[in-house]
Amino acid sequence: MLNQQTMEKLYTLKLFGMADAFKEQLQQPDINNLPFEERFGLIVDRHWTWKEDCRLQRYLKEAKLKINACIEDIDYKTPRGIDQSVIMSLISCDWIRHHQNIIITGPTGVGKTFLACALANKASREGYRSFYTRSPKLYYELAVSRGDGSYAKIMNKLSKVHVLVIDDLGLAPLGDAERRDLLEIIEDRHGNASTMITSQLPIDNWHEQIGDPTIADAILDRLIHNAHKICLKGKSMRKKDLKNLK
Repeated sequence: MLNQQTMEKLYTLKLFGMADAFKEQLQQPDINNLPFEERFGLIVDRHWTWKEDCRLQRYLKEAKLKINACIEDIDYKTPRGIDQSVIMSLISCDWIRHHQNIIITGPTGVGKTFLACALANKASREGYRSFYTRSPKLYYELAVSRGDGSYAKIMNKLSKVHVLVIDDLGLAPLGDAERRDLLEIIEDRHGNASTMITSQLPIDNWHEQIGDPTIADAILDRLIHNAHKICLKGKSMRKKDLKNLK
């Protein structure tokens, strides 16, 4: 009876991992052979693991990654310019701690989005909050937010997330509002958080695509100088995947 009351109290306190561990111990006949401290330690470890799993699932849900990609699944065999030593250095997430950026460029289908999502997934697993968005969707949502009064709220969210992934930057020349929004986002995050950009355009072409020379200079100065640059090349990975399915 006492054990049942203890279980109910643990669930009421939302100590679900601890409650499950305690329940499992009660079903193990030899558990009483262990010292109290060791039994209690096992219960605490189980609750810690449960909380970490819940945090990871919450972070991954908030990140809204386009692809459920993991760094363990990165293909190094297909020749497309991926330096495994560079990726291994990024896996440590020191670039996030130092508020550095990552820029991934290359033709369509070569795996830019997959790589970006894999690195963001790793960031979430290391306890950093990530958020993924495609640049056309980002500009659209910011334009709509000006009308419904949520602009400041969205910009505040974008400024605080540890890793912001902006996919497909520069698909079309930027309008005045779009380049000003991009400048505000990069300015708010500069020196405070990390930004990951993917683009089909080489970095040398970004200035022209942004448009206004003054704004372009300001964006690129804050974005590029402390960035890890990954230039992918080769044929589309989608064609390779289709061949494997046949």
